Amino acid sequence: MRRRDLLAATAVLSAVAPAALAEDAPAAGQSLSMPGVGLPIISGGRLRNYVFVSLRLHLGGSATPETMRAKEAYLRDALVRAGHRTPFVVADDWTRIDPVALSASLIRSATTIAGRGSVTRVEIVSQAPRRRTGVQTG
Repeated sequence: MRRRDLLAATAVLSAVAPAALAEDAPAAGQSLSMPGVGLPIISGGRLRNYVFVSLRLHLGGSATPETMRAKEAYLRDALVRAGHRTPFVVADDWTRIDPVALSASLIRSATTIAGRGSVTRVEIVSQAPRRRTGVQTG
């Protein structure tokens, strides 16, 4: 009889313990992936290259991946428009995007589109240039 009680108690504790640990642990940050956004590299008034970036948006506040997925097209559009208006160019390299400028622009756009605090951080997962050559002098 004692062995049955011990096994039953172990089964109950193993079922309850993960739920108790999950309540104590902070909620993991939610994120949304945006693959394949093509951004222009414009220098000297000329189109020099395109860089295709994959982004991960870290969400905050009441934003969830489901609500932000509906707004992803608007975020893409705002990012491409900003990339044409003020290109995210690294001065000495036409094969990379300036991550700080891109992040600041996308967070400003996300504030307008999805609300304040909806995107807390933008992470550039990958950058793939169309042409693999850098700055050409002359």
